Amino acid sequence: MKIMLFHQYFLGKNDPGGSRWNEFTNFFSKKENIKTDVISGNIHYATGKQIGEKVWSNKEIIDDNITLYRTWTYSGYNSNFLGRIIGYLSYTFSSFIKSLLLKKSDIIIITSPSIFVGISAILLSKIKRIPFLLEVRDLWPESAVATGVLHNKFLLNVLYWLEYRLYKYSKKIVVLTPAFKENIENRFPEFVGKIEIITNGADFSIMNGNNKAKEIRERYHWKYKKVFAYFGAHGLANDLMQVVEVANKMKENKNIHFVLIGDGMQKKMLQDKANEYNLDNLQFIDSVPKNEVVDYINASDICMAILKKTDTFKTVYPNKVFDYMSCKKPVLVTIDGITRKLIEESNCGLYSEPENLKDFEETIYKYSKMNDQELEKFGKSGFNYVKKNFDRERLAEKYIDVIKKVLEND
Repeated sequence: MKIMLFHQYFLGKNDPGGSRWNEFTNFFSKKENIKTDVISGNIHYATGKQIGEKVWSNKEIIDDNITLYRTWTYSGYNSNFLGRIIGYLSYTFSSFIKSLLLKKSDIIIITSPSIFVGISAILLSKIKRIPFLLEVRDLWPESAVATGVLHNKFLLNVLYWLEYRLYKYSKKIVVLTPAFKENIENRFPEFVGKIEIITNGADFSIMNGNNKAKEIRERYHWKYKKVFAYFGAHGLANDLMQVVEVANKMKENKNIHFVLIGDGMQKKMLQDKANEYNLDNLQFIDSVPKNEVVDYINASDICMAILKKTDTFKTVYPNKVFDYMSCKKPVLVTIDGITRKLIEESNCGLYSEPENLKDFEETIYKYSKMNDQELEKFGKSGFNYVKKNFDRERLAEKYIDVIKKVLEND
């Protein structure tokens, strides 16, 4: 079997960020000998830096079964929303041209965002007469509306039209949460029975006890502090300004230390505000390689997942939460809906109402008063829950079954 995967943000080796498809394709290759041609963009979604030496096309052999092609993407992707749209469209164009030049696959898989790459899948599916499977990692354009970055009615109408066409022409729709499935089926009842849920999950192969947590705590002088760490994008949707504001409110408490690890469009603004407040209890660290993230997670005392207060984000499972749980770390989330339910059902941490600074401060204070045994109890409970319900190898096996059924019925 051979797959052609359109994934604008497929990570390079040890790149920071969401590695869902890096792990899936690796599993497909090692366990089922499935070949995958990955067509990805050449601009990193978090840093905005070009990946690879060539502007138009780079080829990388990941293993005998996985070949990664990086195609031209507009370099102003991280500058503003217009730059992001141009970045999406440039990748859609270049990835389609590259796909025409590659040998025929058995199935096309596209993973959104961005939704624009669906244009490539629909055209390629018709030209080469092969089925395509649509994976929805984010409800576009709804999430763009919810975060306030998209208001243009004409563009919205185009995106909603494209969304419907993708659902219609795909042979199967894979979503990451039950809430995504419910949302699509409520808006488009004709697609009931076409949707499969394959959630994010934890990769236990990289989450191990052989880490450098002690060394990191000594390097950053965290030894006697309770460290609250956030990992990931510093963008509009993440609303990390609330961390800066709470750090300012709690700066007299020298035992509490906040750490923001990652990059993104709003990082400089956050750093400027922290400097304005003269905060020495808030630390910024650039994105770290994927193989080192586990060290930083284990060096932290409490790990945070933060998003803006919108109904759309009530439907998401941030993958970082599963990574925290797999490292047996207590979790603090400001995400209502299914993520809050996950935290409460697994008893792995505490929930704080998003954008409620008083509640956030009180939750931080509550954590600061817990002893090591109480924190370990949260960590162990979360690990047991995620091991039972969100092991990524089991999820990869389910994905293979879905792909095989599509090919059998085509």
